[in-house]
Amino acid sequence: MPMIETRDGTWLYVKDWGKGNPVILIHGWPLSSDSWDPIAEALANAGHRVISYDRRGFGRSEQAWDGYDYDTLTDDLADVMKATDAAENVTLIGFSMGGGEVARYMSRYDGAGFVRAILVSSVVPYLLQAEDNPGGVPQEAFEQRAQDMIADRPAFMRTFLHDFFGIGWLTRPVSSATLDWAWNMTMQAGLRPTLKAAEAFSSTDFRKDLPAFKVPTLIIHGTADSTVPIDPTARMAEALIKDVRLVEYTGSPHGIFETDRDRLISDMLAFLNGEEPGSQDLENFVINPALPMGGY
Repeated sequence: MPMIETRDGTWLYVKDWGKGNPVILIHGWPLSSDSWDPIAEALANAGHRVISYDRRGFGRSEQAWDGYDYDTLTDDLADVMKATDAAENVTLIGFSMGGGEVARYMSRYDGAGFVRAILVSSVVPYLLQAEDNPGGVPQEAFEQRAQDMIADRPAFMRTFLHDFFGIGWLTRPVSSATLDWAWNMTMQAGLRPTLKAAEAFSSTDFRKDLPAFKVPTLIIHGTADSTVPIDPTARMAEALIKDVRLVEYTGSPHGIFETDRDRLISDMLAFLNGEEPGSQDLENFVINPALPMGGY
């Protein structure tokens, strides 16, 4: 540690903070585990062992040529768990693209070791527009993003992060310094990993994975998320996961780990402690009353 070797020989950068039952944090595209640092610090200070890692190709992890499909990425997660001996009473938290590893782990590994899951601004279950997913994002939009990244990735990321954090003419929920911090993270990744990972999260259909969720699951998503729209993701996932709570952050963008950090930490800690999350916005706390809610 801090580097671990996966089964295919790729080296991943891992952080292991605090003591207690493990909480594993999986970062989103195109960032690194550093994006979790303030939340990881808060969870560790609250009595949890917090493990985060840079996905292959991102941050300080090795920029492998292959392995950006979700089966391989999920095997990487399993290898991180093995290397850190995080085998039981684990909570798995995935942000954005990281929700895909959460879903695939539940089906590919039968959720072994996990007692709860949290999906934050997640791409699960299916982001791509299709005949049976009309509310998804058109393929043309993803193709244009890829072209723009190939042409000028630094410039693309500047614009992308404005949407990511909900910055507009009248809104600026994060500082210029935070934008620079996030942009620097995007530039740590390789071009090929950035493109291949985007291809994976934009095209992978996780609907078949969701019946494998057998643990209490919390979904948190901003209603103004233009990066990963809430309708084909969080609201659809709520309908397909058995033991689930959906908390909607009214008017919040994609990058709620910064724009709504205090509230997100509060909701995570409540869920980890067996309490009811979403108390700060009860009118937007959506529960499906037909579903069982045991195990908190």
